[in-house]
Amino acid sequence: MDWISLVTIPLFSGAIGYATNWSGVWMLFHPLRFRGFRLPGLAPLAKLLPRKLQQVPGVMVGGVGWQGIIPSRAAKMGSIAVDKGIAKVGNPREFYDRLDREALAEHVLESSRGEMRELIERVMAREHPQLWRDLPPQLRERIHRRVQEQLPTVVPTVIDEIGDNIDDLLDVKLMVIKHIEAHPELANKVFGSVGDKELKLIINLGFVFGVIFGLPVAVLSAVLDSPWVLLVCGPIVGWITNWLAILMIFEPVVPRKVGPFRLHGLFLRRQHDASDVYAHVIADDIVTVRNIAIELLHGARSDKTRLLIANALRPAIDRATGPLLPAVRLAVGSREYDAIREGVAAEGVEHTITPLTDREFNRRQARAVHALIVERMRELPPADFSEMMRSAMREDEWLLLAHGAVLGVIGGLAHLAVFG
Repeated sequence: MDWISLVTIPLFSGAIGYATNWSGVWMLFHPLRFRGFRLPGLAPLAKLLPRKLQQVPGVMVGGVGWQGIIPSRAAKMGSIAVDKGIAKVGNPREFYDRLDREALAEHVLESSRGEMRELIERVMAREHPQLWRDLPPQLRERIHRRVQEQLPTVVPTVIDEIGDNIDDLLDVKLMVIKHIEAHPELANKVFGSVGDKELKLIINLGFVFGVIFGLPVAVLSAVLDSPWVLLVCGPIVGWITNWLAILMIFEPVVPRKVGPFRLHGLFLRRQHDASDVYAHVIADDIVTVRNIAIELLHGARSDKTRLLIANALRPAIDRATGPLLPAVRLAVGSREYDAIREGVAAEGVEHTITPLTDREFNRRQARAVHALIVERMRELPPADFSEMMRSAMREDEWLLLAHGAVLGVIGGLAHLAVFG
């Protein structure tokens, strides 16, 4: 083997190492949706493969193609985000208590004033249209006015009732999983933004380790003078390069002193700064007032929320009727009056919660949740902090390592093709 071939082995190895790690990181996050084609006949056959192979994006949908590993498992990534991150920094009550309840009540109050008038008109026209038409305009206005007078009392009560019962009303894990499933780009944002610096470092280390390990391969090639050296060593170098890069990111969890060197996982060294990035993503996009409100209204426990709010609204409706209550009951009948009251209470639930989905209002409230998450994330034990990021990759590390080995073979073949 001539000297040019030998000199270029470490350079080829470095280039392959860089390409391996770059494409490996790309495969973690891209493409966001499955790209390729599905073959229905492959789906049953895929179930016969080993469990790990079944989890490869494309295989698990019975097709040929690829989807980013993280977005392809959006539900699982949402579960990991809760179990390894969100649940460790706060529970539903702590998140809710960080919100400004007075601001919540004021926002709902301002947003619902006009809608309450329409609500009463709609319910009365539906439940007892004749009575509503026959009431003198002055009397109808009096009812509207008394309802408006009750709102400043009932809205803060509802906000407080939700806060006092939030652990029973809100399942944060289900909320996060559903939201990330619907928006898989958020899974990328959670794990990609927090580990952005480390992921870039993995790519660059691919080149460094590739060159370093390429040197002994060049020596072996010179000694043995056999093309098989590259084909055997290529995949080994590719595998080890990826393994070392991942190891340096997360290990050791606790700093260790080895001679003059202080060894510590690179991701763990950035716990202070990475906590701020993580908090921004969670507070701005996931654990938001908007998402909490949607989950309260439409989530697995929404029936409890609706019952709680309706129970708070019923007495306010009676108070709005005031001295006219006996006369109204007599005029329409107790059953009809109860139907009207139930209609207003049931529809009032939507008008109480929906204003909380306002995006600008959410942006202002996110600051308090962000502050809580940053504070708690920075206090996490290093092992818990590391696990938050590592758990998203652990199950698929073998795939990244195998990817490195395959590209190592390709690099060896490419070198032989060029230099013989």
